[in-house]
Amino acid sequence: MASVIKNVLIVEDEAEFVEIVTLQLEAAGLEVSSAASGKEALEALENREFDLVLTDILMPKMSGLDLLDELDARGIHCPVVVMSAYGSMDTAVQAMKKGAYDYVSKPFKSDEILLTIRKLEERETLRRRVYTLEQKLKQEEMFGEIVGRSEKMRGVYSLVEKVAQFKTTVLVVGESGTGKELVARAIHQNSPRADKPFVALNCAAIPDHLLESELFGHVKGAFTDAHADRKGVFEEASGGTLLLDEMGELPLPLQVKLLRALQEGEVRRVGSPGSVKVDVRVLAATARDLAEEVKEGKFREDLFYRLNVVQIKLPPLRERLSDIEPLVQYFIEKTNGRLGTSVEGLDRDAHQALMAYSWPGNVRELENTIERASVLAEGSILTKDDLTEQIAGSKRRQWDEELDDLSIKKATRQLEERYIRAALIKTAGNRTRAAQLLEISHRALLYKIRDYEIDIPHT
Repeated sequence: MASVIKNVLIVEDEAEFVEIVTLQLEAAGLEVSSAASGKEALEALENREFDLVLTDILMPKMSGLDLLDELDARGIHCPVVVMSAYGSMDTAVQAMKKGAYDYVSKPFKSDEILLTIRKLEERETLRRRVYTLEQKLKQEEMFGEIVGRSEKMRGVYSLVEKVAQFKTTVLVVGESGTGKELVARAIHQNSPRADKPFVALNCAAIPDHLLESELFGHVKGAFTDAHADRKGVFEEASGGTLLLDEMGELPLPLQVKLLRALQEGEVRRVGSPGSVKVDVRVLAATARDLAEEVKEGKFREDLFYRLNVVQIKLPPLRERLSDIEPLVQYFIEKTNGRLGTSVEGLDRDAHQALMAYSWPGNVRELENTIERASVLAEGSILTKDDLTEQIAGSKRRQWDEELDDLSIKKATRQLEERYIRAALIKTAGNRTRAAQLLEISHRALLYKIRDYEIDIPHT
């Protein structure tokens, strides 16, 4: 194991003692520096990093305790071991309370100080391993601004990495609030176009009569309010990436013009006789089933296939409950930074309530829930009382908790209830279809729904 303690700063006003300890530490292969006072020690620590400070407690002007206070005030984080004579043991204990790692009694043998250093090395090695693991876990839980560690989300990350390098069109599908725009941004940020513009247009937010101008721009005088030439989002995003959100809301006449722009790589501003070449990577997002819209004649088949070259499907939050924990922590930190709240986490009952809820509004609803709870919370830990009545009162149970009760009969009932709830969620509350999935009679399903007090989900 590589040594994590390589250089030591001795803070001591007795020169002979410094010389003795220096020889002992150098014999053990350590690099040693010294300071004759607390002031000198602070100057040394400001100019370079040390793995350990070995300081006497009783020194003139600035004691070892004063040095500890000053290190904390200046934000200098370095392990400190204090040296104390027989008569100053109470002071040594006080130093430990101020953050010193350990103390050794003066005079000491070389093996005493070396043993203390070895113990410190073990602690520092463990601390660094924990930090490394935490960082690795954090990386595994996040991709850009997307948070999630479930297998389904890792599949999304893998697809994003693969498609990001190519200009191919991507269709991001998923329920409202699942994070479709975040996926589009992640594609852009991991692409060769990352330093170029990312422009997003919500097609549902623009009135139909203004959509063509928003997409392709217009020239002065093209219509009543066209007082000057104006670029559309295609030109604004040229060289970069354009996200067309809520693509299913695009009127059929505009779908034809959009298809032409995608195929020819050029756009024509409203009122202009000529076209403008654009270099745009187009991403589309929708909460609608565009394949079904095609069958119903509400969406052009040729445009659907042009957009659906690669499809990334975002799972709803209810299908990736293991992501709730990292999402909650992320939103707590985000809310603390934005609103100045000081929430540290949530208790077991609150966690179980969040895991039990079906989250029709998905990740967006969870973010709003955490922000509301953080603002209303009276302490640093969110409780069930800080949640909305709807979420706190959910009767679904937590399934990954520790097995406190080993009754097979109870476990069977819990598993049965879990499958019934999953079937009802999958069929959007259709009890006939749920009974078919569960391979039980419709009458039996109704009885079990009443028995388990299951709330039927609604679309």
